[in-house]
Amino acid sequence: MTQLLGLLSTLSLVTAFSLALGAPTLAEPQAAPTDAQIIGIVLTANDIDISYGASALRVTRNKGVREFANQMVSEHSTVQQAVRKLAGKLKIAKADSDTAAGLRANARTVSAKLRSLKGAAFDRFYIDNEVAYHELVVGALAKILIPSVKDPQLKAALEGALPLFEGHLAHAKQVQASFASTGHM
Repeated sequence: MTQLLGLLSTLSLVTAFSLALGAPTLAEPQAAPTDAQIIGIVLTANDIDISYGASALRVTRNKGVREFANQMVSEHSTVQQAVRKLAGKLKIAKADSDTAAGLRANARTVSAKLRSLKGAAFDRFYIDNEVAYHELVVGALAKILIPSVKDPQLKAALEGALPLFEGHLAHAKQVQASFASTGHM
C-alpha cells in the first residue's frame, strides 16, 4: 500500500486533492476545475475503475474480490452512462485537465503492476489499490469537484453519486479486512 501511495503522491491530481484534504504538500493550489473538466475527471476515474475491475475478474479466484470487482464494473458502468447522458443533455463536452491526465498516468502504472501479479499478491494489491483509489475519489468529490461545480443538475448528480462511492470504499475496506482475518496475504 505504501508503494501505491508513493506512486500517487507524484501526480498533480494527488497534489491538488491533497491540498483539499489537508495533507501537507509544497505545491500551490490549482484553479478550480470547470464543469467540462469535472465531467472529464469523472469519466476518466470511472473508466479506470472499470478497467481495474475487469482485470480482477480475469485474474482472481477469490470470491470476495470477484464480487467486489463485479460491483465495480457494473456500478461504475452505470455511473458512466448516466454522466454521459447528463453531459449530453446539458450540452457540456468533457474537457481534459491535468487531473484527468494524472489519473491516466497513474492508471498505466497500476495496471502494469496488476498484470505482473497472480493469486493472493494480485488480490491484495487490487484491494489495497481500490481502498486508496476510493479514498482519493471520495475526498476529491466531497472537497473539490462538488464545491467547484457550477451547473445545479451536475452538482446534484455528483452529490447523488457520492454515497455510492463511499459504499464502494466501505466494501473495499471490508474485503481488505477479510484478508487479515483469513490469512489471505
